[in-house]
Amino acid sequence: MNLAAVAERRLGAARDHEDFVLLWNQQGLGAALVLGGRLHRGWTGGAGEVGFLPVPGAPLVRKVGRTGSGGFQELAGAQAVAGLARELGLGPVPSGPCTESAAALLASASERAGDRPDGPHHRLLRTYATRLATGLASLVSVLDPELVVLSGTVLTAGGEPLRALVQDELGELAASRPRLVLGGVTADPVLRGALESALATTRDEVFDTSR
Repeated sequence: MNLAAVAERRLGAARDHEDFVLLWNQQGLGAALVLGGRLHRGWTGGAGEVGFLPVPGAPLVRKVGRTGSGGFQELAGAQAVAGLARELGLGPVPSGPCTESAAALLASASERAGDRPDGPHHRLLRTYATRLATGLASLVSVLDPELVVLSGTVLTAGGEPLRALVQDELGELAASRPRLVLGGVTADPVLRGALESALATTRDEVFDTSR
């Protein structure tokens, strides 16, 4: 997540932004926090583990270190999308890893949501957007970021329709209203971030005239 944030700040949607949150949903739900132009890692390096957040609408998860999950992960992680699709009668749910299934369901819903504003595809996007905004509201209330970047396969699959719904829901749930954007680095954002970090380190070592 931190490497994806580096990629977005150097190459993507967060260029020229000193304070932003990158919400990532792929194999897991998490966030990267950039404050004052620097990654905030926290005392133990665990800053941004928002999947463990207790949130309304999800059972209270205890001993999260052992279970490896938490309320926000249960409410809005990739695995939750298939359950929502089944509840709304959007079957059959694509087989395969839950990340791929969730991305396929959200991409299809995004394409077809405009056909029937009250139909199941739009309801899938709207319900999932509410779940995402529920956790995001806690983040933006504490951090007051300028920008929130939605990244990772699951979130980018929902495209602009999902982004707009999350923005609307967040406006209802949080006093702070950052701008929401889709990640601009969609091809291997973690690898791109790693390359950018390595290049920055190399430049510092090569051009450091103080040694």
